[in-house]
Order: sequence, then C-alpha cells, then structure tokens
Amino acid sequence: MKNILVYNNNTGIAEVMSPLFAGEGFHMSVAGDYNEMLDALQEQDVHLLITDVKLRQKGFANGIELIADIRKKSSVPILVISADGKESSKIMALNAGADDYIVLGCNPLEILARVKSQLRRYTQLVNMCANIDRIYQVGELVIDDIHRKVSVDGREVKLTPIEYKILRLLVQERGRVLSITQIYESIWHMQAIGADNTIAVHIRHIREKIERNPKEPRYLKVVWGTGYKVG
Repeated sequence: MKNILVYNNNTGIAEVMSPLFAGEGFHMSVAGDYNEMLDALQEQDVHLLITDVKLRQKGFANGIELIADIRKKSSVPILVISADGKESSKIMALNAGADDYIVLGCNPLEILARVKSQLRRYTQLVNMCANIDRIYQVGELVIDDIHRKVSVDGREVKLTPIEYKILRLLVQERGRVLSITQIYESIWHMQAIGADNTIAVHIRHIREKIERNPKEPRYLKVVWGTGYKVG
C-alpha cells in the first residue's frame, strides 16, 4: 500500500482527494503541524508528501524554505498543490526540491495522475537503489547477486553454487581476512570439523576460474596461517 502524507492543508486538498486515493488503494494521512509531519517522515514509510507553499504555522519564512528543509531530511517525492499560480513560486519550489507543482483548480483526476506518476518514479528509484546494493565489484571482478552471475574482465565465469557463495562472502567482506572456520560455518551452517581441505579445494577451483594466473592471484588471496581474503 502506498502512503501519502498531506501537510499544511490550506487548500483542503486532502478532503478533495481522499475518495480518489482510497479508490486506488492509497492510504492518506494529514499532519497537523511541522513536528507531526517530520515524525511521520522519519518513523513511517511515506511514499509521497503533498504540501502548499503558503504556510499557516510559523517557523519558516515561506513554504519554499520549508521544502528545502524537508529535502535535506528526506528523499520522499514532494508534490506542491497551491492556489499560488505565480511562475516565480513554481520555479522556486522546484529549485528548492519539489518534484511537481500543481495550481489549485485543475481536475482532481489530473492531480491523481500526477500523484501516480511520482509514486511510479519513486518506486523505480527505490528498486534501482536496492539492486545496486546487490552488485559487488572488485577491480574487473563483478558479482551480480540479482542474477547470480560472476564476470571477470567482461567474461562470464561459471561457478558452482558453493563456489559462488564462498566468493560472494569474501567479496562482501572485502579486505577482511576470514578464517577457514568462518568461511565453512557461514556457507554450510555447521561446525567446521576437518574443513581445511574442503575449503582449500573450493578456493583452488574459484581461482582457476577467476584469476589470469592462479599462482599469482589478483583477487582471491591467502593469508598464511590466518585464512583468505579478497582485495
């Protein structure tokens, strides 16, 4: 469910849009003051903020200043709906961090369409960021954990599931030396008894697949007497 927060409801837009939002399955709430709005942004999963540039509450010189303050604290899409149709107000609001500006009086269905557009963009951005966090790279070694693919120098490398898990673990812990016990227990989820040879064999196979010269590895390195690391 998408959560829409309305702040500074001077225009009464919450009452106008409430039935349309409900029809789309959106949940709408109204923040009565700045602190309530800020608490909602920090504590709730808000997907869109609607505000006016004309303020009732004191504390900011104008709504433009308020938008700039919100943008410093949150990346949530900000949609301005205001009776102020001056071009200068629109430009200042957008420059301050608003994502869209609607002059009051337009068709509520247009407002709904603009809201849905901002929600789509925000969802795509969040998903893209989540995916980026699952792509690991060390030099020319790339692990795409979304598609479970490994490539080196642009060439795809075929690893077994266990080899993949070991390499991903070491890349995620880049620069840190992991002992044989740590690697074994992280991958097999059982006590590492006699794991030395098992890990050594898998490490050798991984090196043969990702290193130009397995005897002089660029990526997967041994720290004698301690364990293995990447980087």
